Amino acid sequence: MMKKKRCDFLSLYVDGAARGNPGPAGVGIILEDENKRIVANIDKFIGNATNNVAEYTALITGMEEARKLGAKAITINTDSQLLAKQLSGEYRVKNPVLKELHEQARKALIHFDRVIVNNIPREQNKGADKLANKAIDGSASQRNDKSFVLK
Repeated sequence: MMKKKRCDFLSLYVDGAARGNPGPAGVGIILEDENKRIVANIDKFIGNATNNVAEYTALITGMEEARKLGAKAITINTDSQLLAKQLSGEYRVKNPVLKELHEQARKALIHFDRVIVNNIPREQNKGADKLANKAIDGSASQRNDKSFVLK
């Protein structure tokens, strides 16, 4: 079994996607070390969800992975203005489902000595977006969406 490299600092690129909002949803996460080397790529199908739920799920999943890798400091990069502004406290969280996810995210942040949240342009988050869509596309091939009639 390969031992994971310990990283004191990680940059997280997180994105969530939902087709239908709500609809089939996935998350994409890229973790980079201080030398911009990718230490993890994560794509995960999360079932039916809204885009905002997928964004929060990507964030929480990314922070969990950063903790497993031993990160003491993280930079969170997201193209979701809502997520960035709710994390910073600039926007209130009104939706009950998002309130619960926001609370989970705030609790996860406590495990890091330093956290920076960047609201980045979508063009700078293409890798995470591609992974989120890959998760949704991969799930479609796993589902049985065929119709048939028994005679």
